[in-house]
Amino acid sequence: MSERTSAKSRRLPVARHGILRSPNPITQILTVLGAIVAVVVVSVGTVGAFYVWDAANALETTSVSIGEDEGQLPPTLGEIEGGANILVVGTDSCEGQDLALFPRCAAKDAPGERNDVTMLVHISDSPRRVTVVSFPRDMVVPIPSCPREDGAGSYSSMSAQMLNSSYGYGGLACTVLTIENLTGVDIQYAASVRWTGVINISDAIGGVNVCLSEDVSDPHTGLNLTAGEHSLVGAEALQFLRMRHGIGDGSDLGRISNQQQFMSSLVRTLQSDGVLANPGTLLNLANTAVSQVKSGQLLLSDTLANPQRMVQIAMAVRSVPYSDIVFVQYPTVYADGGARVQPVKAAADVLFDALAANEPLVLTGATSGGYGTEVVGEATAPTPTPTATGTPAPGSTATPAPTDAATPAPTETAVELPSQITGQTAAQVTCTVAQR
Repeated sequence: MSERTSAKSRRLPVARHGILRSPNPITQILTVLGAIVAVVVVSVGTVGAFYVWDAANALETTSVSIGEDEGQLPPTLGEIEGGANILVVGTDSCEGQDLALFPRCAAKDAPGERNDVTMLVHISDSPRRVTVVSFPRDMVVPIPSCPREDGAGSYSSMSAQMLNSSYGYGGLACTVLTIENLTGVDIQYAASVRWTGVINISDAIGGVNVCLSEDVSDPHTGLNLTAGEHSLVGAEALQFLRMRHGIGDGSDLGRISNQQQFMSSLVRTLQSDGVLANPGTLLNLANTAVSQVKSGQLLLSDTLANPQRMVQIAMAVRSVPYSDIVFVQYPTVYADGGARVQPVKAAADVLFDALAANEPLVLTGATSGGYGTEVVGEATAPTPTPTATGTPAPGSTATPAPTDAATPAPTETAVELPSQITGQTAAQVTCTVAQR
């Protein structure tokens, strides 16, 4: 079977839509999407029709096309059906940044905008599973012909470029096309966020717990943390996500494992009562998300820039067990010289074929391709908070609490991923390891 035929055979279905199943609090897995969803949750119950209109208008008027057409939304709000693929990009633009936090922006030595963080969030059809695939910024990949931002023609394709050049080459749409070309996965939704957007959204959440096995110091980001647990907000949270010097092997692969530890902890935070059950926190998240869109720190694809669509996506993952929320790095090997990495397509095909078949995943590799983290424990999923009478609130439908059983359902066959694919599940508690 040719590589092109294989990619077509595992293209994932475009999402479909269903009816409302439960008004219980929804859960999201990424800071950006969690904040956006909060716009709708708070608006419906607290802020009123004007806020809903203002938020929707801000999202839609600043969105960009990635070549997908979702068509007409159904009249009923409910969980999205079918699979959904969302590309989340973190960029290094100096536009709108605090020069005190980013002195290189003051020196004007970093023109343009690159996708330093690129993650594909795959939400499966029933049974629901979530897989987040991180792509190393230094991975050398083909970049396809991308449409120009002004609509006047297209850029030429390139056979071998660093992945993080795709955003500067053709914006969010070009990074989407590049990942689609690499993986054979259809991406329906996309978002990008700049440094200040990450800082402000992290502040609104109120902190994410991270763990360090040893003292860590990174002179490049200015972050110094002692061994143990820390609750990070704002600029410290961003620097933790950007840190690579001082941890593991000092590479971007070690930085990816830091990001996976952060996101796993974020999942557990959002599934607890501390965030999505707190009206004050939700209101803060809602205001923050809209303000980041208006200030240009958060950019959405036109398919995602609709509050109803965001809720449908978020409802699909509200009860996914920790063990079925998997964070992996796209498999790579170091190129000659060690400054760049090359994709390992054979190992990646095992992953994406399993996702297309909606099969459970079993990690066999280390938690980090850059030796940046180690497993120190296992997280316990939250249990539903009962009402005073011990029964669900009137009008609600009880949703079973997520479980962390490692054994798949009897009718399913788990796929053991090749050891070149590193990562962790949300059920695993990891700590960052200092650079050796």
